[in-house]
Parts: sequence; structure tokens; C-alpha cells
Amino acid sequence: MTVLPVAITLLYPFAIWLGHGQVEPRLLAGLVVLAALLRLLTAKSGSAGRWWLVGALLLAAFAVWGNAWTPLKLYPVLVNAVMLGVFGYSLFAPPTVVERFARLQEGELSPAAVIYTRRVTQVWCGFFIINGSIALATALWASPATWSLYNGVIAYIMMGVLFGGEYLVRWRFKRRQHV
Repeated sequence: MTVLPVAITLLYPFAIWLGHGQVEPRLLAGLVVLAALLRLLTAKSGSAGRWWLVGALLLAAFAVWGNAWTPLKLYPVLVNAVMLGVFGYSLFAPPTVVERFARLQEGELSPAAVIYTRRVTQVWCGFFIINGSIALATALWASPATWSLYNGVIAYIMMGVLFGGEYLVRWRFKRRQHV
């Protein structure tokens, strides 16, 4: 059941692209509502989850009310903004998000590892700012095909490159730290 909201989020750009010109935006707003409701039912909803839920429902409401595409195309911007909020907040209220994940795998962390996880959290914050900005630009000024290509393919490739690159850097860091 928890896979379904993720699947909807991953396939969302393609649904918007395929539906553009074929289906009214107010009908596709149902995908945002469905993702929000499924996430509400399946996830532990903290502060970030509530912000995401409110944002998703507002985007869906604006899409229905105006029968407009732009609110639907702003969904990836919302996701990046919430992720930036979660990761960014953790920089000011440690432990950082990345440190929490690292402690789940490693247990105790050295002071150098805590500094490293903080730096990785900062990198992810930069990614969410850049990715969210590009998602916003494509939502406002790009064609539906360009918006879908960026938000449904390129953004995920960039995320995968960042994950993979960080994995390699972490592996090297651990070797240098003899962890």
C-alpha cells in the first residue's frame, strides 16, 4: 500500500503529459488528491507530511476551480519545497536527515562522519533548490512535453546521479576513515 503513492508520484508527469489536451485538468487533479489520501493513510504524518498534504490539496483545488494545468504542473515544485524544508530544518535542529539514515545503518558515527552527513544534507538542500527552480520554470514557461520530460525523466536521472555519486564519495570517505 505504501508503494502506491510513490508510484503515482513517479508516473504523475506522464499522466499530465498524456492527459494534456485529452482530459480536463479538473479530472487529473484527482491524481493529486489520490496521492495525498493514500499518503495520509499509509505514512506517519509529521509536520512535513501535513505541509505536503495541505499543499497537494490546495494545488488540486486550484486545478479543479480554474480547470487549469498550472496548479497540476506545480506538484513537483511542492515536493521539492517540502523536501527542502525537511532537509533544511534538520540542519538547524540536528541530527540531520542524512545523519539519521546513517545511524540506522551504522549505529554510532564518528565526529568526522557527523560532519560528512551534515555536508551531504547541505548538498541535498542545494539539489532541491535547483531541481525545484527548474520544475517551477518548466511549469510556468515550458511546453507540456518539456515539463514531462524534465519532471518525469531528467529530474529522476539527476537524483540517481546524486545518489550514486554520494555513494562513491561515502565509500571513499569510509576507506579513508577506516570505518
